[in-house]
Amino acid sequence: MKKNVHLKNIDDKMVSYVVMGAVIIAIIVVAILLYSQQVNDNVKEETMKLGEMTNIISENQQVEEEETESASTEIGKSVEESIEEVATSNENNTVESNNTNNVTQNNDTKVEKQEEKVENNTDEKEEQKELNFQKPVEGEIVKEFAQDNLIYSQTLEEWVTHNGIDIKAEKTTVVKSAEAGVVKSIKNDPRFGLTIVVEHDSVYQTVYSNLLTSEFVVEGETVGKGQALGTVGNSAVFEIADEPHLHFEILKNSIQVDPSIYIK
Repeated sequence: MKKNVHLKNIDDKMVSYVVMGAVIIAIIVVAILLYSQQVNDNVKEETMKLGEMTNIISENQQVEEEETESASTEIGKSVEESIEEVATSNENNTVESNNTNNVTQNNDTKVEKQEEKVENNTDEKEEQKELNFQKPVEGEIVKEFAQDNLIYSQTLEEWVTHNGIDIKAEKTTVVKSAEAGVVKSIKNDPRFGLTIVVEHDSVYQTVYSNLLTSEFVVEGETVGKGQALGTVGNSAVFEIADEPHLHFEILKNSIQVDPSIYIK
């Protein structure tokens, strides 16, 4: 009887062990299933993430390619524009250089013309200096030219300057033009009486004063060298105490010079 009871207890324990084992195995299986499901979900999720990342990378690569192409295009345009700008700049520089050369040539031409003009003026002046004045009347020079020193005036009774020369001659002696020219004026000078002025080119003038008459010429008349102008008189108030004579002056560029130097 005891033996049967003992066997029954062993059978109950065995059953309990089997049930517990089955439960444990079931729990393990469930746990494995749950873990597998979670792993699958994680794998799917990772797969989806990898796909999304792949798409993002592809999109980024496409954007970068587009940007690269755009940048390349812009660079190409910039290079072309730069080349065009350089070409335009070179053309402008060439035009400016040509203009500068033209201006330089024009300036050189102007300088040459000015130099020629100066040379021509110099030549003209040299030719003008070659004028040979003759004595307007034959006679002795009784009073010299004096600007740097003084000469005693019998009329004024004092020492004065003298802007010409006095040539002794009898009244009514014919006075002749010392050089060819144009009669500029015929006037009554308050100091030197009846006076004729003859202009020779644009540099020289001759003055004939203390005249009696000016009957042979009129103002504006062209006269030749040695042509009669008037006659010697005694009309100069400042020299009325002197014997009859011709007061003769030569002006160069409107300045009185010594006639004795120019009379040949």
